[in-house]
Amino acid sequence: MGRGPDVVRRIDPETNRFRKIVRGKIRDNLKQYISKGELIGRQGKKTVSIPLPQIDIPNFRYGRNEAGGVGQGPGGEGTPIGSEEAESGSEAGDQPGEHILEVDVTLEELAEILGEELELPRIEPKGRESIHTTKERYTGINKTGPESLRHFRRTFKEALRRQIQSGNYDPKLPIVVPTREDRRYRSWKTHSIPQSNAVIIYMMDVSGSMGNEQKEIVRIESFWLDTWLQSQYQNIETRYIIHDASAKVVDAHTFFHVRESGGTKISSAYKLAKELIEREFNPGEWNIYPFHFSDGDNWGGDDTSLCMELLREYLLPASNVFCYGQVKSAYGSGQFIKDLRDNLSDDDRVILSEINSRDEILGSIKTFLGKGL
Repeated sequence: MGRGPDVVRRIDPETNRFRKIVRGKIRDNLKQYISKGELIGRQGKKTVSIPLPQIDIPNFRYGRNEAGGVGQGPGGEGTPIGSEEAESGSEAGDQPGEHILEVDVTLEELAEILGEELELPRIEPKGRESIHTTKERYTGINKTGPESLRHFRRTFKEALRRQIQSGNYDPKLPIVVPTREDRRYRSWKTHSIPQSNAVIIYMMDVSGSMGNEQKEIVRIESFWLDTWLQSQYQNIETRYIIHDASAKVVDAHTFFHVRESGGTKISSAYKLAKELIEREFNPGEWNIYPFHFSDGDNWGGDDTSLCMELLREYLLPASNVFCYGQVKSAYGSGQFIKDLRDNLSDDDRVILSEINSRDEILGSIKTFLGKGL
């Protein structure tokens, strides 16, 4: 039992060294993980299981043992152990096998790797700290309190002081017995702490021109956006809006799997986002991040003008930033991002990104998050 702590101390450096290797492998293959979207399917509540090829798996190697055992007795090379001979198989190859090791990485650590690789700045909440949470902090000592908060050191000191003052303390036989009057307990005060809250509002065009590949790109990118923003805020909410010619709020599963057809009126999504913010998320108390993904098609010039009006008059003043990602589609015109540039290019709160393929997801994330939002 006495060797336990020594063993732990010897193992710790190797564990830390292995974790550094894992982090390095993830960073080296980050673009591959992002473009393929494998991590999303391996996601747990707070961790992601990541397959890491071409990495040495830790193993035990036994040293020399002169006391006997396997390999110490008589017998020649190739002699089978036991009474049965091993079945013949295919000839041994001369190429090393590929080791696939799965490791669990927390979403917090994954966000840190993403931030380091893309050199993302930390997010500074923009004056939205009027929501408060409470926290208890131990600030003093009382003579009364629950036994679970008894301060043993202070109790002992009080008992020792009392026995010395009364002349009952014997240095040769130092027995200190606390009485009820000697007991001391921790006391606390409740503090109000500003808490930064954020809401992400994802909007996606699900009209006929948006195919499965376009939706998968949105799904992958939103996972990484979520991962980063979750690491930056104490409390974060997510809402999903889908739209074709009309818009509705849905859950995450519907958002990523729904199949719709028909025309597109982008203003329907912006109107619903406005109503959602007014109903649930006071801009004075929340950091608001709308992300809209589309292939750039819209119903007509009148609806595009209405979109610009909604952005200027409400969505932009209410939000930290407004991010628009245009996913390339064989059926989409790609016009809407041009309209945004023509009308809102002078507004720093508008961030635009064109995503022509999965390989451009990493660059799009950098575009959206690189300013610190």
